[in-house]
Amino acid sequence: MRYGIKSITMDDIAKELGISKKTLYQFVENKADLIKKIVYQHIQEEKKEIESIRSHANNAVEEVLALAKYVVQALRQMAPTTVYDLQKYYHDSWKLLESLHQQHVYSVIRENLETGIRQGLYRPDIDPDIVAKLYVGKTFLLVNEEVFPLRDYTRERLLHEFFLYHLHGICSPKGREQLEQYLNPSEI
Repeated sequence: MRYGIKSITMDDIAKELGISKKTLYQFVENKADLIKKIVYQHIQEEKKEIESIRSHANNAVEEVLALAKYVVQALRQMAPTTVYDLQKYYHDSWKLLESLHQQHVYSVIRENLETGIRQGLYRPDIDPDIVAKLYVGKTFLLVNEEVFPLRDYTRERLLHEFFLYHLHGICSPKGREQLEQYLNPSEI
């Protein structure tokens, strides 16, 4: 996903894999089928990475910050046109990505919110279900070119603001202390 999707041909893919196009078509019906399989595989790998990050975090605030770092690194490897190409030319794959992302991110964030409340790091008055759904909705807003055109905002900057906005809104005073320990003073 480093180069976008539309510009890459099945010939390019076969050549990169060191196989003939005929061999490639033994495994996929067409480029759209290949894209859908890649999206699904990408999400499965992402789920494993997210679970690894979560299992190594010492608390809910650290977990969100580690997830933020992971997302920023992942986006650095992705061509800005990838999301656009998926939305415009591979709608079925985009819908699959949206659906799986929505389900997984919702459950990860909801669990994080519940954990953070139990740890006293998040405000006890927030509703994990509602906040998790708001979080998922905002993630899709971040890739909406009409709202945040890439010519005006980098994905990195948007994510930075998004994660700080999220954490500042949910942290208790104790959680804010934790957040300040993890961030540079200029980021708070």
